[in-house]
Amino acid sequence: MLMKAKGRGMVSLTQREQQILNLIWNGLKNREIGRQLRISHKTVEAHRANMMKKLRASNAAQLLKSCFEQGFLRQPHRVA
Repeated sequence: MLMKAKGRGMVSLTQREQQILNLIWNGLKNREIGRQLRISHKTVEAHRANMMKKLRASNAAQLLKSCFEQGFLRQPHRVA
């Protein structure tokens, strides 16, 4: 479980939420994520909703922005 400071408390993502977050970052849709992880797309939606609630995001763009700010996501290294 990854934990980061957020305002008055700590925000944590479960291992499954972190997996789903990385797949969202890679551009996959809920159904594609579900197929890859062998779970229902409704379960993916529930995990996404939980992450959005934890990070106070109202859409995917805000979720990804907040995850960058909290350190849950990193920009890929670029080779010059």
